[in-house]
Amino acid sequence: MYNTERKEILKKQFNKTLKKDNLRYNEYYDMQKTFDNLYKQSQNNSKFTRLYNIISSDRNILLAYRTIKRNHGSKTPGTNRHNIKYIEDKPTRDYIIYIKSRLENYNPQTVRRVEIPKSNGKTRPLGIPCIEDRIIQQCIKQVLEPICEAKFHPNNYGFRPNRSTEHAMAYLVKKINQDHMYYVVDIDIKGFFDNVNHSKLLKQMWTLGIRDKKLLCIISKMLKAEIENIGIPNKGVPQGGILSPLLSNIVLNELDWWISNQWETFPTDYKYGQNCHKYRAMKKTNLKEIYVVRYADDFKIICRTHDSAKRIYIATQKWLKERLNLDISPDKSRITDMRKSASEFLGFKVKAILKGNKYVAYTSVSDKAQKNIRNNIKEQLIKIKRCPIHKEVYIYNKIVAGVQNYYKIASNVYIDFRSIEYNLSFCLKQKLKSVKMNNGYKPVEYIKRYQKYEGKEIYVDKLILYPIREIRTRFPIGFNQILSNYTKEGRFIIHSNVGYLDENVLGYLARHPIAKESVEYNDNRISLYSAQKGKCKITGLPLNEFNMKVHHIISKDNGGDDGYKNLILITTLIDKLIHGNSLKLIEYYLEQIKLTGNQLRKLNQYRKKIGNEIIEIDK
Repeated sequence: MYNTERKEILKKQFNKTLKKDNLRYNEYYDMQKTFDNLYKQSQNNSKFTRLYNIISSDRNILLAYRTIKRNHGSKTPGTNRHNIKYIEDKPTRDYIIYIKSRLENYNPQTVRRVEIPKSNGKTRPLGIPCIEDRIIQQCIKQVLEPICEAKFHPNNYGFRPNRSTEHAMAYLVKKINQDHMYYVVDIDIKGFFDNVNHSKLLKQMWTLGIRDKKLLCIISKMLKAEIENIGIPNKGVPQGGILSPLLSNIVLNELDWWISNQWETFPTDYKYGQNCHKYRAMKKTNLKEIYVVRYADDFKIICRTHDSAKRIYIATQKWLKERLNLDISPDKSRITDMRKSASEFLGFKVKAILKGNKYVAYTSVSDKAQKNIRNNIKEQLIKIKRCPIHKEVYIYNKIVAGVQNYYKIASNVYIDFRSIEYNLSFCLKQKLKSVKMNNGYKPVEYIKRYQKYEGKEIYVDKLILYPIREIRTRFPIGFNQILSNYTKEGRFIIHSNVGYLDENVLGYLARHPIAKESVEYNDNRISLYSAQKGKCKITGLPLNEFNMKVHHIISKDNGGDDGYKNLILITTLIDKLIHGNSLKLIEYYLEQIKLTGNQLRKLNQYRKKIGNEIIEIDK
């Protein structure tokens, strides 16, 4: 099982704008319409036999590079020791040709195996493909995701666009508070990711309408990629691959719908206008009222009665064995009456407690999660003691903010975090005794988060430490099922369209990369057009495909590169003014553009950077 809560904490900390960014990337490379069409066709049960052409298209390959390079794992090397740096310096045309040739005759390189420590003292194996294979997996994921999103169950919240553990928790809490359902069945699948049947997975993809045989052949080779020092696997989905979460969801999607069809989506002969009327009629039958909520391989079946819970427990165990050839762990699988005992889900403890004359959900941080939080903070305090610098304090604050963001939806979170801080009080005192200060710097983020905090302030290296217990609970917000990356309505809710950008220019930049320049250069050209809102960095005038230059702040001859921070977009005339040395030509260009004092100062800054003299205008 994934360490779900830890993954979600990291995701929220580092990728707050990822949902919007990914949509913008699709738009930049003019792929959004293609993905929307795939989604719509999948909703209409179309069969997809020519996906390879989309996967291997220039724009999809460039989009994959952009997405991968923004991923924190892009700097992690595979068995060939390459990371994203190896790709970014390649000329764009060479990069596209290389990926296409790898796809055409696909044979994955060996997968690097890394053992990640688990909280129980054991380790979890991660398989890290080479960067080239990660880009190919991303090319495939981009095309498969809209098809699968149209088929996935609404209550599957794991590793899907726009969904999170908060939505899964909100669904469970709603079932307790509004629907008064208190029995839950926990099914722990034994070694799920290591035991996925490859043949069954490919058949499930075929059933979803993914019927491009060349693509299925590539995925089959990916699944059987040799693992360093282990060999060729005959089953399992490697944790660590770009495509693995999507493939895992495909495997368990069949389970979601099988449980759902027992009640929630049970097909009836009569077409009811509203589900409430349908359920009222169904309650007069022998059908058992049950619902499923899932995040990755962690799922709960919510039941109305203990009898229903017992029946679905046995039926699910049997179904998993017969359909997916998966076993359950009997010692970790159970039926819980939440009015009597707490049930754990995604790092939370959930119990139904009597309040007045009804039961309501009471959520808190699980004991195991509290222990993990204490250990992580303690480890970082030791690092701060050894090396009391800004970087270590920043990491400490990131850990504290991360767990606060994740667990703030627990109703008992303040008491839990006060307890965590109390248990760490001696450690805080001992480890920081020789390095703490009484005053220093408060970042803007601290002031926003803790403006009501009145407790003791601790500084190290003149940077304040975030207080552990200063946290306020808020109710978990449910998922809006209209949200989707692949419909106009869904995207409208996620973010307003980038109205200030000329889509024709964006499309032109995506379709016409400068062939002799690197992949990084062409990708950053699009990024800069967006960041500068389609305007010249110096004059603020609108840029278009015929009046736009990419300027290196530090020239390549002087050690500059194609990195984002070393580039700006300017008009053609400004480019001539930055690089020009002929006084007669400079005077001619200045007559055409009429720069303000501030614009001239900016221009001269860039002239000085490349070793040119500043331009002076007589007043």
